Amino acid sequence: MRLQVISSGSRGNATLVRVDEFALLVDAGLPAADLEARLETARLGLFAPHAIAVTHGHLDHSRSAGILARRRQIPVYCSAAIQTHPAVRRGKRVLTLGGHRPVEIRAPDNLGGLDLLAVELPHDAPPTYAFRMDAGGRRAVVLTDMGRPSKDVAASLTGAHVLVLEFNHDAGMLEAGRYPHSLKRRIRGGLGHLSNDQSVEMLRLLAGPELHTLVLAHLSEHNNRPDIAEEAARAELARLGLGHVRVLVASQNEVGEELTV
Repeated sequence: MRLQVISSGSRGNATLVRVDEFALLVDAGLPAADLEARLETARLGLFAPHAIAVTHGHLDHSRSAGILARRRQIPVYCSAAIQTHPAVRRGKRVLTLGGHRPVEIRAPDNLGGLDLLAVELPHDAPPTYAFRMDAGGRRAVVLTDMGRPSKDVAASLTGAHVLVLEFNHDAGMLEAGRYPHSLKRRIRGGLGHLSNDQSVEMLRLLAGPELHTLVLAHLSEHNNRPDIAEEAARAELARLGLGHVRVLVASQNEVGEELTV
């Protein structure tokens, strides 16, 4: 299994997960032309991805899901609640995620596939999912857009070899920043986004001996800095005896490196 962040941040999110020749796109939040260009940069062939899985209906995660699905004649997996969403319903095949069991997502012609478990998160676009993906004894987890830490959520997502985890904002920067008070309340509320301190709390619940790479995701352009988020993550990993774990910061503007899970 391989994972590659295509884009991460408030202007659009997408992550590519590959198993053999199979490719799953997690979220499609960039404009279609930009997303197609990023996928070309990631050296994805004309007949991939083979499926799209959408975490929730906010446009920075769903914007081009239906368009891309129609163009490439592939299915979209999402919650029942957003299957009529304008960004999703353009897809010809829209399939339901949710429940307590993984969904098998397979490519045609035995090209490969994976098992995907959707775990509901506290966020103001219900339902919002984190994804746990398993193939060949390896596990990747993508968790962003979470309003507050949760032991129950973490219990379903442990054991990741590669973890993509939201480090959205620094609480002090948010409080002192230029956002209106209503937006600040939304972000720091229990249905908004994780602060660095809250992300560290989730990391403490999620990180295990299998973890070898942590990707810090969905950083705010105005209310966080990569060095602050990375320092917080590395300090917690060191406290957990996991100082060997590689820490990367996902980019809004550039395709990340392809990571072996």
